[in-house]
Amino acid sequence: MSVPNTMRVGPFTPTILARKRYLIFYFFLIWASIIPLLLEFWIYWQLLWSYSRPVHFYTYLPLLAFLMYVTIVFAAIFFTKILLLIINVIHKPREGVFLRIPADRDYRYWSLRNTIKRWPVWLAHRFPFPGILDNICFKMFGVKTKISNSLFEGWVDTEFIDFGKDVVVGQGAIVQSAVIIGNLLIIRKTIIEEGVRIGSHSIIMPGTHIGHNCILAANSVTTVGQELEKGWIYVGIPAKKFKKNYFFEDGLEEKLGHVEDVEALRKKYEEIYTKRYDELTYKERKELKKEKKEKEKKRFDLEEYDDYEDGFNI
Repeated sequence: MSVPNTMRVGPFTPTILARKRYLIFYFFLIWASIIPLLLEFWIYWQLLWSYSRPVHFYTYLPLLAFLMYVTIVFAAIFFTKILLLIINVIHKPREGVFLRIPADRDYRYWSLRNTIKRWPVWLAHRFPFPGILDNICFKMFGVKTKISNSLFEGWVDTEFIDFGKDVVVGQGAIVQSAVIIGNLLIIRKTIIEEGVRIGSHSIIMPGTHIGHNCILAANSVTTVGQELEKGWIYVGIPAKKFKKNYFFEDGLEEKLGHVEDVEALRKKYEEIYTKRYDELTYKERKELKKEKKEKEKKRFDLEEYDDYEDGFNI
């Protein structure tokens, strides 16, 4: 039974195969990563198994299972890294627009890289403590990220991506550095700076550059190579500027000042909150227009007074 994309989360590698024989590498990695596992169990058996007193063997068996899982993950990452180094020497990964045909070397090697990374990425994401092994796996495969980043809830590509610190990817969000459009494969580096929040089920296309303390709202989509200005909230398909991100801007504490409770904080924030114009009621729009006219009139009167004083002084 297939699982809907909306129910699947975590780092992913594309399942597209330029050639089916690449699956040999996939099965080789599974076999190679199991060998250290068997060796670890054999050592444990030799040290603790006793026919007369088997209690110690079974007492520490859950701990062994945990250690064996960590072992198979790191073994899979190790052997995958070796294969990647060899493959990258033969054909170095690069950005660009390529034809999605087996004759295109960039398409073939992109498909091969994703095939061999699939096993360790899948294992790392099933670790009981989410996020730890995911980030280690990313870093080993060339993705620039921090251990503090929360990426495990979304679908994050495994190359040509730079993350700053304190980045949160929402559930089911997709962060891509490669995409297939028609018969073309587009590979471009995606940069996400520190303090960025990516809403659930949003899509970040290859080449997107999201600035410091920026928010991409849920269900929004960026375009290939789009620049998202720092300190703004972006909404829509394609993503467009919505309003300033006041909660993450520098100096917010000074603007809010001292507040006694949550209700006071809400009221204080509403004073500097910027509403969308189309969300205002007719009465609010009328008052806003009136207030704007009064400000312009005061400014105009003040300028006239200054001109009068200047003429009088002359």
